[in-house]
Amino acid sequence: MRFHVGGALAGAVALGCLIGVGAPADDRLKPALEAIDADGILGHIRTLSSDEFEGRGPGTPGEEKTAAYLVDRFKAMGLKPGNPNGSYEQPVPLVGFQATEVRGAFHVDAPDGEIALEFPKNLVAVSRRLAPEVSVKNSEAVFVGYGVVAPEYGWDDFKGVDVRGKTLIMLVNDPAIPDPADPKVLDPSMFKGRAMTYYGRWTYKYEIAAEKGAAAAILIHEEGPAGYPFAVVQGSWSRENFGIDEPPQEGTPVRPAVEGWIDLSTAEKLMKACGQDLATLKKAALDRSFQPVPLHAKSEFSIKTTLRKVQSRNLIAKLEGSDPTQKDEYVVYTAHWDHLGRDAKAEGDGIYNGAIDNASGTATVLVIAEGLTKLSPPPKRSSLFLFVTAEEKGLLGSKYYASHPLYPLEKTLANINIDGINAWGRTRDFISIGMGQSNLDDLLVEVAGQYGRVIKPDAEPEKGAYYRSDHFEFAKKGVPALDPEGGRDYIGKDADYGQRKQDEYTKNDYHKPSDQVKPDWDLSGAVEDARLILEVGVRVADGDRWPEWKADSEFRARREAMLKAARP
Repeated sequence: MRFHVGGALAGAVALGCLIGVGAPADDRLKPALEAIDADGILGHIRTLSSDEFEGRGPGTPGEEKTAAYLVDRFKAMGLKPGNPNGSYEQPVPLVGFQATEVRGAFHVDAPDGEIALEFPKNLVAVSRRLAPEVSVKNSEAVFVGYGVVAPEYGWDDFKGVDVRGKTLIMLVNDPAIPDPADPKVLDPSMFKGRAMTYYGRWTYKYEIAAEKGAAAAILIHEEGPAGYPFAVVQGSWSRENFGIDEPPQEGTPVRPAVEGWIDLSTAEKLMKACGQDLATLKKAALDRSFQPVPLHAKSEFSIKTTLRKVQSRNLIAKLEGSDPTQKDEYVVYTAHWDHLGRDAKAEGDGIYNGAIDNASGTATVLVIAEGLTKLSPPPKRSSLFLFVTAEEKGLLGSKYYASHPLYPLEKTLANINIDGINAWGRTRDFISIGMGQSNLDDLLVEVAGQYGRVIKPDAEPEKGAYYRSDHFEFAKKGVPALDPEGGRDYIGKDADYGQRKQDEYTKNDYHKPSDQVKPDWDLSGAVEDARLILEVGVRVADGDRWPEWKADSEFRARREAMLKAARP
């Protein structure tokens, strides 16, 4: 989860209590909006985050109980099976992999000789080739700056250099954000200034390394531009991770044999041994004229991995559109149903209940679905309610759906994703993560304005939250995606109340067994947020204009190519 919360009083919110004056522009919406209340949201959260569901881990009895509960709710609402085969499930084959032995070193043709790497002290690495053992030997190391190829910015860190079979050393984040703490180095004319683009995500780095045919891809970790300490990488990459268990699709580049990180001090030692200075290289990498730098060092890696197969599933239901010519076009609402399961070594009962993350998002999509069933007639286009698996394992359920869509992506107008809700009261504002990516934000601003509410961007765009939840897998394919989160400007509270509640949640509950329903929760704000999301979805489903990416979005070209291929 990439979360935001903010705080207090539980109970239903009448439609007239929406912030400010105003009412829905379409009276037809009233029954749908009134169907969304705090009791409904809270009831779903209590069930899904109860100990009985054992933390909703994929491949566990908790998954079976979660699937049964969701399907039961679909049927109770009269929603049709979302899979065209007549079921409410899309099977998602997963494979668990954990590195059990990692060895690595850089051999330098210099007096210092060798830079030893120790897992996980200063090297964290895995192989996503899903093989029991891989090795890289005698591979030339090349520093490729940020490893970015962004034609829309006239940027190419590779400059045609053949790096097949080589080990790429890359910086984290993108060239506009070497360090968010130092605004002097930001260039707002390139990329998106302080806001991270997808080119800054570590996932992109390994993808471009695969496209270039690299044998290994190693990122230099820095806490400022990464947004988290090296200990986070050590903790998450040292445990079992998951991938999708299927052969690569035709034309898909082969992943590097080794994907990993080294800490900053080790990177500095490596560059010094190679006769280079890391600070000087970083400065050079901020210019589009940067050229790859051969390091005159050879890398050697070996990784042994344990593997196990896990059968999981996405859950999907459908509300068919009312227009016979448009019902084969779709608006997709998503939330991930999974959490971290159970850990016998953790505190207390070891159950990671995941109330906020993401029983709350799942509950909200359920009540939005129920609200939409109250519309007469239903929206012109069809609505899909997709509850995806293994978000906590790397957005795998949404990735699988985006690669194996049950309905054509070129006929999918938008994805609206909910990953965590505001459990702490009413706010004047509402946040759109990645604001400015598409004109879905413009629609959200318009709808919120009816109720005297304002839409604000993410306060920390340099952390790349837009690329860390399930909507991103739709965006990568070109589908415009909206990722709304609860606001921070709480009515009747101190100015810093929202930040305090977020900090408390992060410190005390995030990804811990203590993420449970709290007695002081107030879901009045969550109700208002859900109603806004429903109205935006209806506007899209009934609208004459399809959502579009903004001109500077890195996803615009993908959508244009998709639609061009579908409509020659």
